[in-house]
Amino acid sequence: MKNKQRGNNMMWGYIMVGPTILGLLILNIYPFIDTIRLSLSATKAFGAYEFVGLQNYMDMFASTEFWKATWNSIWFCVLTVPVGVFLALLLAILLNANIKGKSIFRTIYFLPMVVAPAAVAMVWKWMFNAEFGIINSLLGTRIKWITDPSIVLFTCAVVSVWSSVGYDAILLLSGIQNISKSYYEAASLDGAGPIKQFFTITIPMVSPTLFVVLIMRLMASLKVYDLIYMMVDQSNPALTDAQSLMYLFYRESFIAGNKGYASAIVIWTVLLIGVVTAIQFIGQKKWVNYEV
Repeated sequence: MKNKQRGNNMMWGYIMVGPTILGLLILNIYPFIDTIRLSLSATKAFGAYEFVGLQNYMDMFASTEFWKATWNSIWFCVLTVPVGVFLALLLAILLNANIKGKSIFRTIYFLPMVVAPAAVAMVWKWMFNAEFGIINSLLGTRIKWITDPSIVLFTCAVVSVWSSVGYDAILLLSGIQNISKSYYEAASLDGAGPIKQFFTITIPMVSPTLFVVLIMRLMASLKVYDLIYMMVDQSNPALTDAQSLMYLFYRESFIAGNKGYASAIVIWTVLLIGVVTAIQFIGQKKWVNYEV
């Protein structure tokens, strides 16, 4: 009887997870395997492909444009992730404080995540316009925020941080609210001030949530595409200094029609994300605290 009941439970368990597994196979695993196949092929006429081995990878590694896009993606991470996560943590602490109308503030800070990225990019593109943009008007300058190769990536980074900091703050806020108040009460009795409590209680206890946010933000930064696509036009002289790996993938696949080469760029991006994620998981053993 127990074996029959156990068998029924296992059957229902497989039925419940079946749609998820099927979706994973169809929407994730199969496309990834097909991308690997395409990266080893060359695009021919009428949608045909010819196996060329590692030629696409050889061409990719020999391309200065590819290495520039790789550096742009990494530099974009450096510009957005540390600042964005720090501001999100600071914002989460402020939203957790005992202030009036904090529910309204939480909603306001989360709003950029529910707005279409295209709309966000277009509004900021207008604000950064060198001729009639509101930012230059307020500063009294004529800075070419989007067309100057030396600062275009900084401009895109500002927009990225603005649009993501609210969502990250809400995640970190949930982690902060799970910290027992007894820790802070005991620390206060021992004479610990707010700053010491922040570094000795808040940071260690919220570190698991902080680790998740850090992984999510790094992956999103390495895969950035839509923001740069909307803010930097094809005719923009600063395009080379702004395009990311995913932007280069778009150009090679949908404009140049070189899907084999574009697939090789995708595989390289996946490997880059995998390396960064592996380093994070190795390093998290030294600073992430899972003990309650």
